Parts: sequence; C-alpha cells; structure tokens
Amino acid sequence: MAAQAPTTLVAGAAGLIGSNLCRALLARGMHVIGLDNFVTGDESNLQELYNHPHFEFVRHDITRRPPAFSLSPQMIYHLASPASPEDFDPLALEIMAVNTLGSWQLLELAQRHGAKLLFTSTSEVYGNPAVHPQREDYWGNVNPVGPRSCYDESKRMAESMLLNHARLKGTRVVIARVFNTYGPRMRARDGRVVPQFLLNALQDQPLTLHGDGSQTRSFCYVDDLVRGLIGLMESNDTDGGIYNLGNPKEFTIAQLAQAVCKVAGKKLPIAQIDSPRVDDPERRCPDISKIQAAIGWQPTVALEAGLALTWQDFSSRFGANP
Repeated sequence: MAAQAPTTLVAGAAGLIGSNLCRALLARGMHVIGLDNFVTGDESNLQELYNHPHFEFVRHDITRRPPAFSLSPQMIYHLASPASPEDFDPLALEIMAVNTLGSWQLLELAQRHGAKLLFTSTSEVYGNPAVHPQREDYWGNVNPVGPRSCYDESKRMAESMLLNHARLKGTRVVIARVFNTYGPRMRARDGRVVPQFLLNALQDQPLTLHGDGSQTRSFCYVDDLVRGLIGLMESNDTDGGIYNLGNPKEFTIAQLAQAVCKVAGKKLPIAQIDSPRVDDPERRCPDISKIQAAIGWQPTVALEAGLALTWQDFSSRFGANP
C-alpha cells in the first residue's frame, strides 16, 4: 500500500505567496488544506485548485479556534495577514488580531497535532534600518506607534510568541522574515510599488516616484520565496530559528520604474512628487548568509525575468479591464 501523502495546512492560502505555495506543495505530492477568510486574499487565485484531489479549502478566520480537519496536518504555514501599506489604516485591528490571536490559535493547533509551524514575519520588523544589509540579530529602528506600527509591532509580538511557545511547550517553529515579494497572482490594486507600476503601465499612465526614487528595495520573485519557505519547513536544522528570506540585490525605485517600462515595451513618463510616505524606509536589503548556511537557499530569478512573468500575468488578468 502506498504511503499517505503528508498533510500541510496553509493559512492565507488565497494571497500571493499562499496561492503559489499551495501549488508548489501539491506538485510535491502533498495533501494541502487551505484556509482564508478573503479579507485581502483573492478566491480566483484558488479556483483551479478546487477540483484537485489533494486540495481542500476551508473558509475560516484563524483568530478563532480552527475546525476539525479531515486529516491531521504535519506542517502548518502561517501566511495570513494583510500586508499592504494600503491596508494598515482601514484594517489595523484585523492585522493585529491575525498576527497575535491567529498565531496563538495556530501554535495551539501545531502542538495538538505535533506539527511544525512556519510563521511568515516581515522585513518591516527592522523599520527604517540604520544598518545595511539587515541581519537577523539587528533589533531594528521601528516607530511603535506610527502608521505602519499595526503591522510591524504585531509581527514582532508574534515572533516572541512563537519562540516562547517553543521554549515552554516544545512546539516546533521557524520564522521567516520575508522581504519584498512579487509575482503572478498579486492583487492589482495592492498599493505596493511593483503592482502599482504594472497597473500604471497597463493603463499607459506615468509611473510616480515618491521623492527622487532613490529609496531601495530588494525584490524577490515569488517562486524563489516559496522554495525558501519549503526548505525552512522541511529542514530539522531550522527549528527555533529566525531567517531573512529575500533577494539581497538592491534596486532603487527609479531603477524599478525603468525595468517595468522595458518589460512592458513602453516609454512611459516617470513623475516625481515631493511627498515621501511616513516611516517609509530609505533602504531595505537582507543579509541572507544565515539561510544560505542552513539550507543552501538563494534566489535565482533575476528582476527583469520575474517582472516579465508578472507582466504577462497582469496583462492576462487585467489587460482588458485594469
């Protein structure tokens, strides 16, 4: 008799990372249980999976006790949280709840099933960093009551919760601090710079820079990121650890604008407005030496190649009606 496929639970299954992770796990022969409440996740990201024999979906708010599942999960990925700066004001309370109460519910679920829990934290825990690139032992430079604090501080709280749950209750956990990620199945009106520039390009509108565009980000293609998450989950050596997960190559926002024009095949005007966003970091770049040493991970998809794939996705989904 063939061995039963391992069961993995993905909270936040309808988002950019979650929907791509579900596909990667199914391709590895796993049984996947997807959870989402569609506050920001897009159900269309999962439509083609609903008839997959090893995928089941449960609409659920993870701040509440999880329902009984048909199979016991051995691995739990916690990706459930609004993550766009556009969400930080209207969804501040929901963000804090899902990262604290939701994390607690998944920790207790992991302990009951003897599962390992991977929590996707964020590079936002470093705030507007004074150290470059950022290593995991850097404490950050965060405004605890600023307009981004609902996200930054609830992620920091969740990290502490995971590590103390592991210390006191023996739960297997690992934390991935995710840096800027892009790729197919992003929300078009997400508000972050990659989807905004792509949407502007579809509409033949100017690409707008806040300030002079010298701010830097490190953009990681979603397939690379998913591969890193799976590696952290499946390695026994990562238990109890915190790992940066992102592309260490920095690009200015002005350089990103030029790259979007190139993949779109358009000469679009680039506008500047003198209204930098409050608490928006000037630089953001991960030191990935720790994850490289632990599981040998590093990104392989170059920015232009990843943008081209994302442009194809946006053109297919939104080209007729952006």
